[in-house]
This record gives sequence, structure tokens and C-alpha cells, in this order.
Amino acid sequence: MPTKNPQLPPNSPIDSPALHTFERWFEYPVRAQPHHTDYAGVVWHGNYIKWMEEARVEYLRSVGIEFADLVALGCDLPVVELSIRYHKPIKMGMAGIVKTRMELTGVRMNWDYAIVSRNEEELFVSAKVVLVPVDREKSKIMRQLPAVIKDAFAKILERGEN
Repeated sequence: MPTKNPQLPPNSPIDSPALHTFERWFEYPVRAQPHHTDYAGVVWHGNYIKWMEEARVEYLRSVGIEFADLVALGCDLPVVELSIRYHKPIKMGMAGIVKTRMELTGVRMNWDYAIVSRNEEELFVSAKVVLVPVDREKSKIMRQLPAVIKDAFAKILERGEN
């Protein structure tokens, strides 16, 4: 029987005692359009990753970080690690919510994701993505985050969102 706020399964990429509920996670609604699906009407696996990136960009925007500003600063945020688990397919026309949260470890940005049904009774995907800031000109990992990122993340911690 489905339950509100589904528990993440053991050994899932984002399995952690602190992450078993979705309180204070950023939410980004999605709907499976025909162009997201294969001929069977099931969302193609790569589209889940696109939705997670869209949610990440919107989350950053919500805390005052415009991706275009990072590009202008010469800061890239490449994915250095991706782990994803597909639990149930999303089919054409279905709606879902991409839930995400971020933890900062030094300069590493560890993003946890869960894509769930609108009523939060079904878990479709769980994932973890790790980003690092790279100085585009030097092609090297930055030793410190740009001030704009540090300030925005400080606001997140003050509000208790992380």
C-alpha cells in the first residue's frame, strides 16, 4: 500500500538516515510530454537527468545564483559524478515533482534527487550528482567557491534549508 513521503530503498544512491523524508527539499514540477518518451510512451532515461539539471538551475536561481552570472565569472560547474536508480517509469502525460537538496563539502556540491509522483506516493527515480567549480580559463578546480556562491549558500544554511 502506498504511503505519503515514500522511503528511499536501502542501498539507493541517496540512502542516508537524514534523507528519508522530503522536508525542506526544493521542488520542481515536471510533466512527461510526448517528446520526452519512447515509442512505448515511457520517458526516455536521459530525460530524467535533464529534469534534474533544470531543477538544479532553478534551485540555484531561487537562492540568488544565476547560471549566466557564473558563466560570466568564468566558473563552470561540471558534473564529476552521477549515480541514478530508476524505480518506476513515468509515462506520457504523467506529472511528477523533482525534489532536490544540496550539501556543500569543501568546494564539492553534492546534490540529492528524488523524482516522485505529485501526491508523493510513488518514487520514480533517486539520484546523486556531484559538481565542482572549475576555473574555465585555467581548466582547474577552484580551491574556493566564488563569493556569490558562498553568500547564497550561507543564506540557505541560515534558513535551515540544507
